[in-house]
Amino acid sequence: MADIHQFFQQLINGVALGGVYALIALGYTMVYGIIELINFAHGDVYTLGSFFSLSILGLIPLSHIASGPALGLIALVVILAAALLCGIVGVLVERLAYRRLRNAPRLAPLITAIGVSLILENIMQLWKGNSEVPFPQFLPDRWHIVGGVKFDDRAVLVVAVSVAFMIALNLFVFRTRLGKAMRATAQDRDAAQLMGININSTIAWTFFIGSALAGVAGFISGMYYGTTFFLNGYQAGLKAFTAAVLGGIGNITGAMLGGFLIGIVEAMTSQYISDQWTSVVVFSILILILVFRPSGLLGEQVPEKV
Repeated sequence: MADIHQFFQQLINGVALGGVYALIALGYTMVYGIIELINFAHGDVYTLGSFFSLSILGLIPLSHIASGPALGLIALVVILAAALLCGIVGVLVERLAYRRLRNAPRLAPLITAIGVSLILENIMQLWKGNSEVPFPQFLPDRWHIVGGVKFDDRAVLVVAVSVAFMIALNLFVFRTRLGKAMRATAQDRDAAQLMGININSTIAWTFFIGSALAGVAGFISGMYYGTTFFLNGYQAGLKAFTAAVLGGIGNITGAMLGGFLIGIVEAMTSQYISDQWTSVVVFSILILILVFRPSGLLGEQVPEKV
């Protein structure tokens, strides 16, 4: 019985962790789907989201606020502010670092992405220092037990926010005019331009939305773990990239699925094998997927851009 409880406990932990990976993976898959760029700076935008959230919370006198609705409103405001600021960073990165390299050999934007990643990491290191930074835990610390499985409000927050934003993104991409422009650009950039779609604006909006979702992930991971660190985005970004490839890079639903699966695999590996083997198992999955099913689990083939 205890083994069953442990399994479901780790399943909950994995789903919460997977929600963070899924939000980051959405940024990878949106950008790749349109311009076939693996934006390796995206993981650092996620860390930047936690730093923005930390700074915004530092301006609010949390000790004078006791009511639940007020704290919930503060959380919503911080989430939206972090998303907005990270979205702006994403647009600036696209405009200054990637736009002129769209028609360059693929190695050039890849190297540039690594360079942008290092720049962001060093900026964050100068901003908050080399050590882990505690994240304010201002929401009530309430625990729930269902069927012998224990979880707290933070895990509920992570899953609820992740699912809500992922549903909102799906509705946006498939129900709005800009979402239709994004899908048209992903299918054939030149044909979309001939039909009157502003390619530069569409790609900039894609970077904005993907980076905004990374900012949301930065806030909820800070709340969940209670700390942040300037190098957090390195490994989280790689695992989110693995999630995007696992689900099918270029496929929004696949990124969600891959994020949750990688989170569950990591939690189960930590429980039944060892913490030291989690990265080995996750990146072994990446290698196996690239070798045996490069289109991912959902099998969407992204058209080749010429």
